[in-house]
Amino acid sequence: MAGDMTLERLDGRPVIGSDGSKIGTVQDIYFDQDTREPEWALVKTGMFGSKSTFVPITNASVQGDELQVPFSKDQVKGAPNLDDDGELSQDEEAMLAQHYGMSYSEAPSDTGLPQGGGQATQTTETAQPTVGRDTSGPTTDEAMTRSEEELRVGKVRRPSGLVRLRKHIVQEQVSTSVPVEREQVRVEREPITEANMGKAMDGPALSEEEHEVTLTEEQVVVDKEVVPKERIRLDKDVVVEEQQVSETVAREEIEVEGDVKGGGTV
Repeated sequence: MAGDMTLERLDGRPVIGSDGSKIGTVQDIYFDQDTREPEWALVKTGMFGSKSTFVPITNASVQGDELQVPFSKDQVKGAPNLDDDGELSQDEEAMLAQHYGMSYSEAPSDTGLPQGGGQATQTTETAQPTVGRDTSGPTTDEAMTRSEEELRVGKVRRPSGLVRLRKHIVQEQVSTSVPVEREQVRVEREPITEANMGKAMDGPALSEEEHEVTLTEEQVVVDKEVVPKERIRLDKDVVVEEQQVSETVAREEIEVEGDVKGGGTV
């Protein structure tokens, strides 16, 4: 049953008395200083848990989600009002044992209970026995906890810029060289020969005549055509770069004073 009597298992559980009435809820568990067996439960009682009362749990049992104790609700409510300071003195234990009708002895037995069949124990507390005492407040344990801040660096993605594609029309002057043809008249002369004598003497001996030749030339005609050249789109690449992060962190140092082996700063 001792394995069920831990603060983690009992914290907040309802406490039921021998008469079946709900006494309150478990607030803390006090253990025997020598055997570390559970001895007392600090129970919140009263309206809205406004009062705390010590109840012996050496003969208690865990039934489902409830802690059942062999005492009535009225007996628990009438128990001495003691401070929850983490430790019960021998006088306080004797006072509680007398109220609950238990025999009390300061000599512990092998079971953690007092010799003589009683159900109370020697001085109990919620922690291991301490060496020395805490001068800054209530006694806690034999050690100090040294803490320090550690830098935890995370990353968050935020917009850093916006790139937009926009198309507009630009006018520019384009020059090119185009070869063109044109006709021009060339005068050819041929002597009168027997071969052309007939054509030469055809017609009157003297006459007035006109001959004309139509000349042609190529002229440059300019037209424009819209021709697709290329496709342009936006894409993203991930570039990794190192950034230095600097921050001030705090840590605790514990100084050891006096003639102590290994003294100094921890």
